[in-house]
Amino acid sequence: MMASIPIDILILSNGPGELVTWVKPTLRALQAQFGDDWQRVRVSVVLSPCPNASGNEAAIAQAYAEVDRVQGAADFWPFLRWGKTREDWDWRSRGIVIFLGGDQIFPVIVGKRLGYKTVIYSEWAARWPRWVDRFAVMKPAIVAATPPQFRSKLTVVGDLMTEVGVGMAELNEHSPEIVGLLTGSKRAKLMQGVPIMLATADRIRAVRPQTQFVIPVAPTIDLAELATYAQPETNPGFTLVDGVRAKLIQGESNYFETEQGTRIELHQSIGGTPQYDLLKQCRLCLTTTGANTAELGALAVPMIVILPTNQIDAMRAWDGILGVLANLPGVGSLLARGINLWMINRVGFLAWPNIWAGEKIVPELFGELYPPEIADCILDYLAHPAKLAAMREAIQAVRGEAGAADKLAAIVVDLVQGL
Repeated sequence: MMASIPIDILILSNGPGELVTWVKPTLRALQAQFGDDWQRVRVSVVLSPCPNASGNEAAIAQAYAEVDRVQGAADFWPFLRWGKTREDWDWRSRGIVIFLGGDQIFPVIVGKRLGYKTVIYSEWAARWPRWVDRFAVMKPAIVAATPPQFRSKLTVVGDLMTEVGVGMAELNEHSPEIVGLLTGSKRAKLMQGVPIMLATADRIRAVRPQTQFVIPVAPTIDLAELATYAQPETNPGFTLVDGVRAKLIQGESNYFETEQGTRIELHQSIGGTPQYDLLKQCRLCLTTTGANTAELGALAVPMIVILPTNQIDAMRAWDGILGVLANLPGVGSLLARGINLWMINRVGFLAWPNIWAGEKIVPELFGELYPPEIADCILDYLAHPAKLAAMREAIQAVRGEAGAADKLAAIVVDLVQGL
């Protein structure tokens, strides 16, 4: 028997993207690997705080049939410090901690406290290898960057995110021509992203009236707030990008309608989960920079990535320390200007598919941008399906093969057999 005694599997995760693209396929693969022994396995999910959290992460995890119990992010720090959950869960004598989002130190601390083996899924680096039992890593470069004495702990499994693209329906000439507009979720991106994308949609519709437009609304923003970015009175970034005014229409369906009559459907996620089924229907997406380019890449959805810097101190959505400095009170505007001037001269690839490939396989438009040039780029691809197909194939080639979840589950099974 694979699990001759009852065991606990504790999954540590954080944001909605990780739950959908990492946790869900891993759970499915684990259940398949354990087979009849799955009844001896109890699965717990403990969430840690995430800056991209929607607040619905616990509900998402609880909806997974393979999960027995869930603790939300609000109770994470007491659990990490003292080892007790809010509901004072009991723990079996043997188990596995699987890291699928957060900080890699978390499974080290929790695993030592519970006396469980630890498995970390890593996209970029294998940290704390001395105290971790096994790593499932995305690419061979991570193995090469790990000290030689610990490399035997690492197994290259590929990109878990590619699992979301498995079984994707192929689009053809009879499919609706849908263009997705991914405006971002942070104020700095929304200020320029919303008006420039609405104006771009107007220009595309004037040439191709058959084109439909959708905005997958980020779970952290409501429609009323989103609508403020479509009005010059409430959006100081509106005139910077020659935006067009749009009104919010709410009813059985919610949408923006521009003054030119262009309709942009607004799709809100259910329970804060990423809207991958909607994105899969898109012929092409116009998107801001960030993790959304990785998600589109995993789905093999062609994209055009924009980063408008029309007001040099308006772009303050950089991640990490640059974003902190650019948003400091008082001096933030001056620092933002300096940071953006520096980044304009030094920035590399913006889109994750280009970073993965080490070359530009999806278009990137960076700098002072206006709707005509963005619309011309999109219209060129829509008018030339072969170019669009070539971009999709190039993205598919760099995203890797599916199967990472099965390989990760096999590592877990191997550890369980040694308990």
